[in-house]
Amino acid sequence: MHLETIETLRSSMKVSFQFFNELSDEELEVFLGCCENRQAAAGETLWCEGDSDSYAVFIISGKLGIKKRTEFEGKYIIVGTYSRGTVAGELCLLTDYERSDTAVVLEPVDIVVLSSRNFERLITEHPMLGLKLLKRIFLIVSRRLDISLDRIAKIF
Repeated sequence: MHLETIETLRSSMKVSFQFFNELSDEELEVFLGCCENRQAAAGETLWCEGDSDSYAVFIISGKLGIKKRTEFEGKYIIVGTYSRGTVAGELCLLTDYERSDTAVVLEPVDIVVLSSRNFERLITEHPMLGLKLLKRIFLIVSRRLDISLDRIAKIF
């Protein structure tokens, strides 16, 4: 990424994500140096259930719908919507499993993409930054699991 792009993204990330406010400018620049900035239009599919790609997206603006196949051919259920200030696809950074869901752009998104290869490089070269990022991802996944369990409990 170019220096002005990193500076612009650094500002956007600090506005959109509470977590990135906790990092120094240097740490955030290291993180962004491992990422790619991308935009996607409404209706685009970022990944499909069963894909073997491995990257996470940090949403600067816009909205993603996460959907899961049902037992009925060609039918899906929306299991979550993610917008500014959150991460999606994060489990692919930590495992080599196939995608368990499909991500569709609901509103045009501006995202920062982190591949698992670059995540591993980040952890190797900057272990404390990698640890901070892992802890944040763990908190997000834990919060989502709690919400899912609450939804299930309300059904019964």
